[in-house]
Amino acid sequence: MNRRNMLAAALMSLCLTAAATAQTKTLLRISTPAVTEDWHAKMWTVFKDELDKSAPGQFDVQIHLNGALFKQGAESTAMARGSLEMASMSAQDIAKILPEYAIYTAGYLIRDPAHQKKVFNGPIGDEMAQAVAARMDVQLLTVAYLGTRQLALREPRKVMTPTDLKGVKLRMPATKEWLFLGEALGATATPLAFGEVYLALKTGTIDGEDNPLPTVRSAKFHEVTKQIVLTSHLVDGLFIAIASKTWKGLTPEQQTKLRAAALAAAKYNDDNRIQDEAQLIDFFRREGLQVTTPDVDAFRKTVQAKYLASEQAKSWPAGLLDRINAVK
Repeated sequence: MNRRNMLAAALMSLCLTAAATAQTKTLLRISTPAVTEDWHAKMWTVFKDELDKSAPGQFDVQIHLNGALFKQGAESTAMARGSLEMASMSAQDIAKILPEYAIYTAGYLIRDPAHQKKVFNGPIGDEMAQAVAARMDVQLLTVAYLGTRQLALREPRKVMTPTDLKGVKLRMPATKEWLFLGEALGATATPLAFGEVYLALKTGTIDGEDNPLPTVRSAKFHEVTKQIVLTSHLVDGLFIAIASKTWKGLTPEQQTKLRAAALAAAKYNDDNRIQDEAQLIDFFRREGLQVTTPDVDAFRKTVQAKYLASEQAKSWPAGLLDRINAVK
């Protein structure tokens, strides 16, 4: 009987220890609209693995892809309300709450991935992160390169200047910043959730969409389009973000390790995306798509002129455009 009691006590002790360990783990639910094949989705696995190595047993990282947990654009509100711990946020998401940062949604602003890193991982990015934390209850950790956005059209057409896109129903995410960009490019901007784009292209509900080339491939949009137009109109990025409530609940050491994991994830994403973009033009041509290059200077001049004349530009912080341009 004593032996049975000892075994029972030992089992109870193990169960209590396991329960205590589970309770001490910080839950990190991650929501992303990215599909499984996208580097933006895969980077979260790198984040999890890095955190498991640097802080074993301290975090319970749960990754939700394909917008299964929250739809694209709803993540920042969910983090502020405490319904979500981590996500990636676009400049467009931020501009909905902080209109002055709509400057980062402007076409032909960020020059390339290296410029993007220097802007957002430097003093300008620090100022932005402080404003986001104060007004959105979200902490920005780093920026991940989403790619240089190009156009994919359902049917081929000659596109040299923005006037050649007149009447083209171009899918854009449903925010005024995205829709303005679509109109500035000369198209008819059509709001649509990312998960609905493939079928809309297939059925002709829309005539085209804009995304970086790796996303075009991973989402299989090349199966339902016939032309890639290399407008290079936006060097796009996503901010790896964590709810301020969750961030403040971590020790300084945990914050350091979590930020390091985010940097490692972003680097993995960036390196693979940049390599992909160098190879994908040949891939799309092999798949039977036309790949054309318009008069990019004409696009740049038209788009920049529309932004500078818009209401959006009036909200841009004084001198910020010059500071961004000055980053080398």
